[in-house]
Parts: sequence; C-alpha cells; structure tokens
Amino acid sequence: MLVTGVARQLGGRFVRRIQRDPEVDRVVAVDAVPPEHHLGGADFIQTDIRQPSIARVLAESGADTVVHMDVTGTPLGSGSRASVKETNVIGTMQLLGACQKSPNVKRLVIKSSTNVYGSAPKDPAVFTETTPPKSLPSGGFAKDTVEVEGYVRGFARRRPDVAVCVLRFANILGPTADTPLVSYFSLPVLPTVLGYDPRLQFVHEDDVIDVLRIAAHEPARGTLNSGTFNIAGDGVLLLSQCSRRLGRPTVPLLLPAVTWAGSLVRTLGMSDFSPEQIRLLTHGRVVDTVQMRETLGFRPKYTTAQTFADFVRAQAPGLLPPGAVAAAVDRIAALPALHGGHTVPKDPTRTATKSSPKTPSQSAN
Repeated sequence: MLVTGVARQLGGRFVRRIQRDPEVDRVVAVDAVPPEHHLGGADFIQTDIRQPSIARVLAESGADTVVHMDVTGTPLGSGSRASVKETNVIGTMQLLGACQKSPNVKRLVIKSSTNVYGSAPKDPAVFTETTPPKSLPSGGFAKDTVEVEGYVRGFARRRPDVAVCVLRFANILGPTADTPLVSYFSLPVLPTVLGYDPRLQFVHEDDVIDVLRIAAHEPARGTLNSGTFNIAGDGVLLLSQCSRRLGRPTVPLLLPAVTWAGSLVRTLGMSDFSPEQIRLLTHGRVVDTVQMRETLGFRPKYTTAQTFADFVRAQAPGLLPPGAVAAAVDRIAALPALHGGHTVPKDPTRTATKSSPKTPSQSAN
C-alpha cells in the first residue's frame, strides 16, 4: 500500500493504524518533506507527488493499493496557497498518471471534501452524492476538489479494472485537526454574516481513519466500497451554537464587511478565510449519508455534536464562559417584550443543549 500526505498528522495516524491490519504486508509512506511524527514500521520515501518521480516510486513499491490523502486546504509549514493548489491538482494528476501506468494498482482511495457542492442561497436542504451544485466553487480548496474529482473520474474510465473510492468528508474536526475551519474557530472573536445562521456538519478525525481503512481493503460482505460517498457525523449544528459552545463571541457583519475582514485575517496569517469559506459560513451545507451507511457499511462513532464537543475540549478557553452565555440567551429569550408581554418558561432541553460542550449527544435538526 502506498499512502501520500504522510507528513500531516492525519496521514501519519492513518499510516500507523493501517499497519496493524493483518492483510497489509507493507506500507510505503510518501511526502515532499519528512514527517515530524513517527510512521511506525512504514517505509518513508521523500518525494514530491508534483514531480514525475512519483511514477518510479509507485512502480518500485509494487503497491496494489494507493490512498491519496494529500488533498488539503492548508499549507504545510511555511508553504503558500499556490503550493497547496499545485499539490492538490498537479500532484493528483501526476499520481493518477503513475497509477494508470502501473499494472499492480487495483484499488485507489481519494480523500475529497463536501466542498465540491459549494454553498449557495438556492442550495437544496441536503446534498446527495448525485446532486449537482447550484454554483460551482470559484476558487480555493473547494475548486481544487472539483478539479481533483474530475481527474479521478477520467482515470476511472481509463482503468475500469481499478476499484476507485472517493470519500467526500464534511468539515474534519478533532483534537489534532488542522483545517481552515479549525483556524476560524480558533479566533478570539468569530466574524459572522449578519442575518445568517448556517447549518454545519462535522466528522471526527477518528472516524476519518476508520472509513479510510474500510475503503482501502476488499469490501466486507454485503457492502461496496467503490464509488463516491458523503462522510459526516449524524445531525447538524448551527454556527451560533458552535460559538456558544466555544465561549467565543461573534461579531455579525454585513457581507461586504465580512469579505473585508476575511482579507484582513488572511493578511495577518491567522486563518484561510477564503471567499468559499465565507459562503459556507453564510449558507451552510448539509449532506445525506445514506450511501455511507447502506452501501459502504460505515457508521461513524461520533455525531456532529460529539465531534464538536471533543474539538472544544482541546481548545483554549474562550472569552466567554459557555454556561454563562447560554444562561444569558435564555434570559433574553424569556423577556416579556419579546413575546407580547407574556413570559415564556425556560426550556430545560434547549438550555442543556446549548449550555456546555459536555452534552455531546445533543444536535440541532
């Protein structure tokens, strides 16, 4: 098995985990820079997938399975957005070219993203794997994933003998996750779009490892692990719920001001606040996971709310205590002036949901 993107935490975790599977004889780990973490007994080969040398590495390894995890939205180390795009797009092209020439390759797994659906005001409430986007992503990581999946479909037509599995992950969170949305949630104050409270889905990094293992092996009886699958935890969270559970205040801004704030944040190097991310934080995105369960046979251990709760526990405390924020929201909601002079009793269920990240089983529908 050959795995790309191993210098990142997620890639390193997958390499260490997949070696424990008895049906895996050898793991060849590939990246342009040496990883700072251990890779267990894997054979690390330093090579840039943007270069033709990846074809030689794949041929010499004799790998029958390729897991392409080097499709990402964040630069590694001091890298730039341009280098990320080159790795995502040019690197995928080179890797697919190498796979096409290799008679040994029988299975290809691609780490993709639900970003391919974009975020638009007229989007459906829920995206299935076959739902076309209302507005194609115009830039950033979202556009990269659209191009990557286009190249993968072309490869699948040219090599119908290779089982191809494309996993479209919702926003990945967890104690060690490194994504643009993690950078956003790490800001001391969260800029939001005035008048919008988008629905968000998350998938835990532990579940990412588990589903990649399922995709990298022969399918279990009664399942099929070739095709395209949405991967997300059950339920959704509103952005307002996320901010309260983090204890971070929000600053609602008009959309032009949010765009300006995004440019400022990028200039400061604090977060990849791209136009596509602004659209996500305006309109949200929810995907259907029926195929993940019924066809792929994967059931995540973490719901969206549980994933976010685990992420929150690993973050520095916010400016506001989450419990106090929730209590204040309840007091404001119960004011007589907001309900025609009638006091509305406090809803204990809603308070429990919003008061603390220690109630991970709750999620908004």
